[in-house]
Amino acid sequence: MKPVIHIVDDDESFRTATARLLSAYGLKVEAYESGDQFLDRLTDCEPGCVLLDLQMPGLSGPQVQHRLSELAPLIPVVFLTGEGDIKAGVDAMKAGAQDFLEKPSSAAVLMEAIDRALAQYERRRAEHERLQELRTLVASLSAREAEVFGLIIRGKLNKQIAYTLGISERTVKVHRHQVMEKLGVGSLAEAVSIAASINLTGRSAPWPGI
Repeated sequence: MKPVIHIVDDDESFRTATARLLSAYGLKVEAYESGDQFLDRLTDCEPGCVLLDLQMPGLSGPQVQHRLSELAPLIPVVFLTGEGDIKAGVDAMKAGAQDFLEKPSSAAVLMEAIDRALAQYERRRAEHERLQELRTLVASLSAREAEVFGLIIRGKLNKQIAYTLGISERTVKVHRHQVMEKLGVGSLAEAVSIAASINLTGRSAPWPGI
């Protein structure tokens, strides 16, 4: 799917000029006159990045950024503003903005920022998909296998797991083998890495919502 550059700015002339510029570079563009309009259409938005004005009627740029971090955290934000404000820039970057540019920015500077944002989106998307795959693997464990997995990642030995669960050590070995096979790992370190990646370490099995 081709990424989309979402321009959110109340200045119609700026939206139009920027959309034409980006389209000339072969990018797909969608434009919105307010943060509210953008968020209203968010569920139908195609992924990519957002060029976001700082000050707008209704929701401000930082308010839109905050909502976006909750509703679509994979989409990077590049702020474009005609009001150079160092504090606002620092706050935006701390909140996760990819870039903070002043208007007018040259085509080269803008395209470099967009390239960085799209690369960031691809990294986030790939990581999100990887974590979803890991959650699916862990969710495929039976209730007993999940219990064994939960104890394995805490470093418990087979005899300790057997005592805790009230089963034989032989049965623990069978479950342990099944867990490792389903997760596609060959070592304890790999199993622990999966658990850490999806924030299971320190939590008790079973894990609802995986």
